[in-house]
Amino acid sequence: MKTGVIGLGAMGSGMALNLHKAGHLQTLWNRTPGKAKALAGQTNVIPAESPADLAAECDLVIICVSRDEDVLEMVEQIALSVNSGAIVADTSTVSSETAKLAAAILAKKDVAFLDCPVSGGVEGAKSGTLAMMVGGDPETLARAEAVLASIAGSITLIGPTGSGQACKAVNQIMCAGVNQGVTEALAFGEAMGLDMAKVVDVVAKGAAGNWFLDHRGKTMLADDNKIGFKLSLHHKDLTICKAMAKDLDNISLPLVNQTLEHYELLMDQGYGNEDISAVYRLKRP
Repeated sequence: MKTGVIGLGAMGSGMALNLHKAGHLQTLWNRTPGKAKALAGQTNVIPAESPADLAAECDLVIICVSRDEDVLEMVEQIALSVNSGAIVADTSTVSSETAKLAAAILAKKDVAFLDCPVSGGVEGAKSGTLAMMVGGDPETLARAEAVLASIAGSITLIGPTGSGQACKAVNQIMCAGVNQGVTEALAFGEAMGLDMAKVVDVVAKGAAGNWFLDHRGKTMLADDNKIGFKLSLHHKDLTICKAMAKDLDNISLPLVNQTLEHYELLMDQGYGNEDISAVYRLKRP
């Protein structure tokens, strides 16, 4: 399938390169043209002039942008020229309601929509090993799966449209909890005067081992929070989770509220573009 990528940030650029390696990338577009030109230089793929131009060339359009309003703006532009029978797959993290609205807009053009947010960070985007959680029609996923497999190591159909985003909300809440637990524990260990490099190594091999500790434990101890998932974006995601919870009975998210407070403190201090492990700044001795 001729595939185009809209949104070439840290995640989208990794996806585009893996699609190119697999022979699927037809064209690409980014709001900031410099990123599209840089990737064009690496792939010899000609950037599209607009999202509408990209859609006209492609059987599958992959969106990877930051916010709900960005997704809907791209979908509206795609709808101007997309071919009947095409598929749009949104890998952004947005609300379930936004996914359903995007699907409704595209259905008027006889275009299928998959909400398929991903987890695995920048490293996963670069290596093509992302975990993809999909909402949509099984037959649509079957048509697109071979292409999506070049950017994701696992692809799981969760349910109908919106289900992928609901699953990603579960993932983002869990990431907040892991972040809080790991940063608090390491701060305790450092206050105890332990050799923290050894602590990270041994704890990672036991019951408390986890991806975040493996990939961020030693970097946060070194006050190196450049790589990874931007704190400001996780703040946006958790705000979506909090809004979704308002529609549910007897569901409270105290850990989400605490994490939002921590993120807001750090954003006010200018750390919004750092990895979420920057929470350690608030806890270390």
